[in-house]
Amino acid sequence: MFCSRCGTAVAEGAAFCSTCGASMAGTGIIAPVPAPGGARPTASPAVHYAGFWLRFVALIIDGLILAIPIGIAAIIIAIAIGLSIPFGRVPGEDLRDALRGGLGFGFISLIAVVAFGVNWFYYALCESSTWQATPGKMALGLYVTDMAGNRIGFGQATGRFFGKLVSKYLTVYIGFIMAGFTAKKQALHDILAGCLVRRKL
Repeated sequence: MFCSRCGTAVAEGAAFCSTCGASMAGTGIIAPVPAPGGARPTASPAVHYAGFWLRFVALIIDGLILAIPIGIAAIIIAIAIGLSIPFGRVPGEDLRDALRGGLGFGFISLIAVVAFGVNWFYYALCESSTWQATPGKMALGLYVTDMAGNRIGFGQATGRFFGKLVSKYLTVYIGFIMAGFTAKKQALHDILAGCLVRRKL
């Protein structure tokens, strides 16, 4: 304890300062306790979370990147289907048009499966990698962590991706909008997967 008037160190419980005689009742200043090893205690760094609009822009960037492989896959599948359609006509039946109708549905279904798989691996692999982010998030200084600030694994990243289906379809995008008003800027899929999206300064 120190005297508030002259700064002299005073024994704990003393009524008066031994140097200036000032009363120590309610006026003593307790000395700060040093951290182990003599180092000064340091404050924890501030955590900055990524809000809705930053994440929305990152989503657009990632969407543009993903359009390239999905578009290439669509072209390859379209060519393969086109080559499989016979161009001869069968009496009483336009076999070509019938096949085109069926293959058209198959084409759309196959592209949907390919697009889903590409999106899944893109987000899960990137966010569980040492990047901790997709290229879109990296461009804006965003990264994904668990609730303790650690890197997430592929399983947790997969859970976060599938949680987006809940945010999108079961809540009609309200799950995404939650990132704009929750305390830690978490969307519904972040809460379900136990993740945070943080922002570097």
